[in-house]
Amino acid sequence: MFMNFIRNNKLVAAVLTFLRVYIGYQWLTSGFGKITGGQFDASGFIQGAIVNSTGEGATVQAWWGGFLEAVVLPNAGLFSYMVMWGEFLVGAALILGIFTNFAALMGVTMNFAFLFSGTVSTNAQMVVITLFLIIAGYNAGRYGLDRWVMPFLKNHLTNHREKEEKDVAIA
Repeated sequence: MFMNFIRNNKLVAAVLTFLRVYIGYQWLTSGFGKITGGQFDASGFIQGAIVNSTGEGATVQAWWGGFLEAVVLPNAGLFSYMVMWGEFLVGAALILGIFTNFAALMGVTMNFAFLFSGTVSTNAQMVVITLFLIIAGYNAGRYGLDRWVMPFLKNHLTNHREKEEKDVAIA
């Protein structure tokens, strides 16, 4: 009953639109600040998380610190690029309501990476709000570009699949 309500009710869609735009604005402004603020470099943040993954008062789990040290730190330039553009693009997609579920999923993924790295800030709040967007599915993007894009893609993919099936049947 709750799932039907959150996924189909138009009043809920309006509330979700407000939440979606709020979360999108948070991501967009954060990413934009990193993109336009000069050379963004996450290596200091990464090194801090690695340091905080050892010792008695560790605030970062050891397995995450190991991942950061072995994979992320050697590729800090790539990860810095992915963070700033990921934040910006997730924000833009959420504000516009295009590919809303995918954008929300990528936003939650970034939030969890920041939380795993020992940052609290607003990340936990953003995770909770974004989970409602993901659970709501299509309804979260009802008042956005998903309203037109998703039916178009569904139609296009259905026509493409039918053509392929027809071609296979002929061959």
